Amino acid sequence: MRSRAKSLSELAVEGDHPRYKWVALSNTTLGVLMATLNSSIVIISLPDIFRGIKLDPLRPGNVGYLLWMLMGFLLVTAVLVVTLGRLGDIYGRVKVYNLGFAVFTAGSVALVFDPLTQGGGAMWLILWRLVQGVGAAMLFANSTAILTDAFPPARRGLALGINQVAAIGGSFIGLIVGGLLAPVDWRLVFFVSVPFGVIGTVWSYHSLRETSARSAASIDWWGNALFAVGLTAILAAITYGIQPYGGHNMGWTNPWVLTGLIGGTALLVVFCLVEANTDDPMFELALFRIKAFSAGNLAGLLASVSRGGLQFILIIWLQGIWLPLHGFSFSSTPLWAGIYLLPLTVAFLIAGPLSGYYSDRFGARTFATSGLVLVAVSFLGLMLLPADFNYWAFAALLMLDGIGSGLFSAPNTTAIMNSVPANRRGAAAGMRGTFFNSGTSLSIGVFFTLMILGLAQTLPRALTDGLQAHGVSPAVAAQVGHQPPVGSLFAAFLGYNPLGTALNALPPAATQGADLDTLTSKQFFPQLISGPFHHGLVIVFVVAIVMSLVGAVASSFRGARYIHDEPDANVVPASVGDQVSTSRGPTFGRAHTARMAESA
Repeated sequence: MRSRAKSLSELAVEGDHPRYKWVALSNTTLGVLMATLNSSIVIISLPDIFRGIKLDPLRPGNVGYLLWMLMGFLLVTAVLVVTLGRLGDIYGRVKVYNLGFAVFTAGSVALVFDPLTQGGGAMWLILWRLVQGVGAAMLFANSTAILTDAFPPARRGLALGINQVAAIGGSFIGLIVGGLLAPVDWRLVFFVSVPFGVIGTVWSYHSLRETSARSAASIDWWGNALFAVGLTAILAAITYGIQPYGGHNMGWTNPWVLTGLIGGTALLVVFCLVEANTDDPMFELALFRIKAFSAGNLAGLLASVSRGGLQFILIIWLQGIWLPLHGFSFSSTPLWAGIYLLPLTVAFLIAGPLSGYYSDRFGARTFATSGLVLVAVSFLGLMLLPADFNYWAFAALLMLDGIGSGLFSAPNTTAIMNSVPANRRGAAAGMRGTFFNSGTSLSIGVFFTLMILGLAQTLPRALTDGLQAHGVSPAVAAQVGHQPPVGSLFAAFLGYNPLGTALNALPPAATQGADLDTLTSKQFFPQLISGPFHHGLVIVFVVAIVMSLVGAVASSFRGARYIHDEPDANVVPASVGDQVSTSRGPTFGRAHTARMAESA
């Protein structure tokens, strides 16, 4: 018969309210679900949003609005999540989390009532999306720490698994919700968050309470400033790097982009030097001496980079090629893209909690490592599919990817949070969130860049030859065919017919004698782009496979199951199959001891 002694903080929480941990799980799951759903719901609804504010996102001067609608939320979240996690350690995790719910809800209300149109309307949406990003950072930075405080080590995997399923599953659920609501009214896309935000805010202020001691520390102003400016410069440079510049297909030669990349990297190097010599650093570099923490975050970063841009690539593949080839109108493809991606969501929703539950018994290494290997295998299968694939083969590979992502996500998060001292959980959760969100932003830049490079090699010739074959003069065909591939890519992403948009912009005399019915049909452009797109797709998936496999190697080096706990806790017995590490973590300020799961 096994018994388990509980820490004083756990006994206090359960004695006051035996079901508190489930209240915490329910509320934090609602918070992260709302935040991630809001991110993807905007992605799928962009065509209706831009039509609603009377702005053509494909005009050269408007591409920046499109990219900032996509990237601004991620940028703010990635930059602030560590700072807000550290503030949670100092002033109270629940206090910062509750404020995040309120800020996110206020941003949602403002987005619903956008009073402007065209460029002004787009700027209103972008600015309030940034406000939402601040609220989301507060939620992300502290929800994981709140759950780690509320649940004992033997149940954290299940709790964090459910939370992570909500976080990543919400990003796919949002695709369907957006596809349903946006055609009715684009404002509903933002309004859907309001009632959940109001309920969640009132509920969190009423039911959540601090269950851990606060850290007596000062705010690291220099560290916060260097980190915020450096990471913002890099992510903003990536955003502008995938836009055309000076006759080039992309903007990587833009002096401002180069300044952002080089200057941002230099600032982050200075940031690391400052943090290493600060008494109360924002970014706890000492945590990286814990192998489970450093290996888990490295694996998480690589996994985020490998799959972060996958959602965009799959949406482009479905909306721009496969669905039109199978008779769907361009205007209906956003909704159906979300529906056809459901196998990935369902598989993740099943695998995430199960892997979290069993990782509580057997540790994270096997689940997380094998999960990334499965993700790499699914990428290989997707790479080998033709552009006009058999859907059931595509669905099976999506399910494999969802299973692999589920196997990785919850155990990896649990292992990271278990490995750190209780008074550093907010900072640790913020650091993990920074790696995740930065990886996603970096992935979008990397994937789009690789795809555009692949398209640039083959798409101009394919477009030029296809237009000439249907009666367009060589000069006009060359003009349309040699437009930057990013325009065609974004048009496919938004569910537009790029050729119809390009040809309609020309004077009637330029297309006289051309077979416009064929050129603007549902099937012509998807057939024309399928070959060049698949060429770019192969490049993208090769990089994603390499990232996933390197992440799996990093995960395999995380060591045995490791739990860092407070001095007032007795030994927690391990279930059958646990491996025991004898290493001890570093100390942080007050005396903390590392203890491992052992047999009773």
